[in-house]
Order: sequence, then C-alpha cells, then structure tokens
Amino acid sequence: MRKIGIIGMGHVGSTVAHGLIAEGVADEYVFIDKNEKKVQADALDFEDAKTNLNNSFSVTVNDYQALGDADVIISAIGKIELQYDNVEHDRFIELPHNVEQVKEVSAKLKETDFAGVLVVITNPCDAIAAVYQSETGYPQEKVLGTGTLLDTARMHRAVGSAFNVDPRSVAGYNLGEHGNSQFTAWSTVSLRGQPITELAAEQGIDLAAIEEDSVVGGYTVFDGKGYTSYGIATAAIRLAKTVIQDAKTEMPVSHKRPEFASYLSYPAIVGRQGVVSYSQLDLTEEELAKLQKSADSIQTQFEKVVKQ
Repeated sequence: MRKIGIIGMGHVGSTVAHGLIAEGVADEYVFIDKNEKKVQADALDFEDAKTNLNNSFSVTVNDYQALGDADVIISAIGKIELQYDNVEHDRFIELPHNVEQVKEVSAKLKETDFAGVLVVITNPCDAIAAVYQSETGYPQEKVLGTGTLLDTARMHRAVGSAFNVDPRSVAGYNLGEHGNSQFTAWSTVSLRGQPITELAAEQGIDLAAIEEDSVVGGYTVFDGKGYTSYGIATAAIRLAKTVIQDAKTEMPVSHKRPEFASYLSYPAIVGRQGVVSYSQLDLTEEELAKLQKSADSIQTQFEKVVKQ
C-alpha cells in the first residue's frame, strides 16, 4: 500500500492533497494540521469526492504514528501572513517562525518509525530542509526540498512564452536557492536541442528579463491572490510521484551536494531512496561563482538558526 503524509493543510498542503488524490498516487493519506476543524473538514470533503473519482483511498487525520510506514511525508507548514508586508520579497522572513514549527514536527517524527523520504515545501525551503535533516537525523539523501523545481518550471514558462513554444519543449535549469540568490544557468538551457543563447541572439530576445521573470514569478502570483499554490503543489506532487514510483528521474531539487556545505538546488537522480546519484553539469565559471554565492547565503541563514 502506498502512503503519503502531508503536514500542514493550508493553501499549499490542501492543493497538494487534491492533486495527489485526483491522480490516484497513493492508497492512504495522513493529514496533519494544528487547526483540527479545518483538517477534519478537508478529510470529509475528500470523502465526498470519492464517488466521482476513479480510485479509492483512505484518510487519517492528526495521527503522527500513522506516518510510521509512509513512503513520503510532505512538509507544507508555514505562516503566509508573514509575507504580506514583505516589500523585499525575501523568503527568509519566514525562517524564525518556521524553524520553531519544524522543531516541533521533527520531535514528533522521531517518535515514529518513518524511514521514507521527507519532501520540504516550507519556506525558505533550502534552509528548512537543512533544519529538518539536522533535527530528525534522517539521512541527507532522504530529506529533499522542492527547491528550484518550481523556479525551473517558471523559467520554462517564460522561455516558452518568449519563443512561442510549449514550456515542455524547453530544457535547462534554475539553480541555487529557492529565493533571491537563485539564477538561470543559461549554459544548460536549450530549445529543441539548440542552445538558447544562440536563439536569443538571433531573435533579439532579452534573457535577463526572462531570468528576472522566473525569479520573481512567485511574487507576481502572490501579489494577485495573497498566496501561491498550483505551481508549487504540482512540483511537490511530481517529486512525491518520482519517489513512490522509484522513477530515478533527474530533477533540480534542494539537497546537500558533496562539494557544498549547504542544501541548494542542483540536478540529482531521484528515486525511492531519495537522491540516488548526483548529476554533474558543465557550468561556466560565472555560473559556478553564482552557485557558491547562493550556497553561502543559505548556509549563513542556517547557521544563524543552529546557533540560537
């Protein structure tokens, strides 16, 4: 039986749950949230959906012990209200609050037999993934953040729009922090096998504007509706499916690379055991410097937390 736990049933957690259930990804789900009334309502709402779905499932509510045999746990806890007056659009503003929540959750997880993969959405997801790994003691390869899996999708969307093609025709990555120090590694980006830098030069397209769009795209959505949900939920669902199916797919997820001190996003092969092998990109010197700068930014924030 395939089982997935979701901790935090707010805008993102409930959207993740809906996507997973609609696709029939798992047979059993465990919903955890401090708002008992809300999480019970979600569970009932999904029960009401069963007749019109093509798959069967069960839902358990607020039982940490039920997570013991889960294949994947998704952390979607957070406090989106902290972003409302965040004029600098810095995800680190959520770090102090979310760290305390992560410590509470980690203590409860350690009381279970969970040995699956922990997927972290909670912002700032790179530093929070590091905190989860430190607090739980889980193997590094089994604690992953969604990282720039979402930002890469935003870049693909922006490139697709600029070149009038389906975003799924675009290859390449955004790397580093799921935040302001991330960057598009243009040396990795191609369209139908042709380097995007060549195509952009031929067509007079501004790659810097595309990169900016991918970095701030989340805040464009946030400014419109007060939160983001579909993009990040889809990224988390793809990652969870990759783990459950042992797909061994390359994707830019946040994990601890051997050559960096911190969690950050870089392509890795993901399967049932989490990161099963490390990819290696042929980045330019400029891109390597940007990656190191991003890693340093994440690690600085993490060290502030662990020293408190």
